[in-house]
Amino acid sequence: MRRKDFEVDDRQRIEELLAETEYGVLSLIADGEPYGLALNFVYFEEKIYFHGAKEGRKVEAMMTNPQASFLVVQPHSLIPSYFSNTRSACPATQLYSSVHIFGDMSMIKESIEKARILNALMQKLQSEGGYDAINADNPIYTKMLEQTGLYVLTPKTMSLKIKVGQNLSEERKRILIKKLRERNEDKDEMSAALVEEFMNS
Repeated sequence: MRRKDFEVDDRQRIEELLAETEYGVLSLIADGEPYGLALNFVYFEEKIYFHGAKEGRKVEAMMTNPQASFLVVQPHSLIPSYFSNTRSACPATQLYSSVHIFGDMSMIKESIEKARILNALMQKLQSEGGYDAINADNPIYTKMLEQTGLYVLTPKTMSLKIKVGQNLSEERKRILIKKLRERNEDKDEMSAALVEEFMNS
């Protein structure tokens, strides 16, 4: 990571971000070219799982070259340039947290294991319930489990980047916190709290 001031070594934050974020971007090499696609996922037992078709470009790519990267981004507040009391556009930016994972892809084939992992995905996407748990012995799921592809990214490296003004002076951080709280839009209080946290850490 080029900007070390944004790199954070915090496994708990990584796991929380992966639990909270609905989708990420999987990057593969397909026919010698970069290929990225947005996917719902679940982080379960220290691995990333996706489901989808059992054939197609994604499957061909990962079978040819199992190396992959996966990026998850949690956006925080947009910061307009005028927060810096300037007419220059240069200070405009966005605060965010992201997790980048590099590892190897493989396919899960056994129905009982597929059911177990798909249940974990459902618990993430539909935590309120309202469905019958996925079970390999349940006739309503037998065909679905057979037809659905389930893929796992086994991480070799995981890195967390949190960009909340660590590169700013203490005075500019205080101004940023004040401006965020004055604006008080959707993500501003959480963003202000993060700037404060990293200012004091």
